Amino acid sequence: MNDAVVPSRRRLLRAAIAGTGMGLLAGCDALSRNAAFVDVLSLAEPLSQRVQRGLSGQRLAAEFPESMISPVFRPNGSIDPRTPEYLALKAEGFRNYRLQVAGLVERPLEFSLDALRALPTRTQVTRHDCVEGWSVIGKWSGVPLAHLLGLARLKPGARYVVFHCFDDLTGDGSRYYESVDLLDAFHPQTIVAHSLNGAPLPVANGAPVRLRIERKLGYKQPKYVRLIEVVDGYRRFGGGQGGYWEDLGYDWYGGI
Repeated sequence: MNDAVVPSRRRLLRAAIAGTGMGLLAGCDALSRNAAFVDVLSLAEPLSQRVQRGLSGQRLAAEFPESMISPVFRPNGSIDPRTPEYLALKAEGFRNYRLQVAGLVERPLEFSLDALRALPTRTQVTRHDCVEGWSVIGKWSGVPLAHLLGLARLKPGARYVVFHCFDDLTGDGSRYYESVDLLDAFHPQTIVAHSLNGAPLPVANGAPVRLRIERKLGYKQPKYVRLIEVVDGYRRFGGGQGGYWEDLGYDWYGGI
């Protein structure tokens, strides 16, 4: 996306927040209940998607020198999942964690953390932009999602990738999920991250693995990922809008 477009969209988002007197909030949940904010997201989404898709192609998001890494990578949203399956894995240091790749693939796959770390790794220092108006820079290391999808070999009809997670933000037994199309899935900076700032990913930031989809806003970066599912459409998942926050009114594209 053209750099001139990004600030314009951010100004719209921040204006919606300021207009309600909320300022910066502790989490995205309060924003999802604000009609003015959700309306702004809906208006900005078609332009954002058309401009980025039409002009940028596979353009890389900005990367930064390590000297600019933030002292603390601020966690947000779900920071300590309490679902039974996650608690059991965390208690044993994720020794028995397995990341699955399934759906419309020729070879369903399963990886332990050690197996993931043994695969080709990309490291990138990038900026995380939250819809609340704050940003933070961190160094991420992980396996390019394109590499995993290449190993799995997509079947005809594959159009989207859905990320199924361990956390339950609503407390109703459902699980967090998010999705992207194949263009973003195969972007070179889209990685299944297992490390932050040279150390294993902390729980508050998404351990054992999370996605970094660098040309997306923060809510499009799923944490606590357990299953990567290749699908022909996302309407059958959750509320049918492609992700937890999207089901609450956020736009699906979420590009910056």
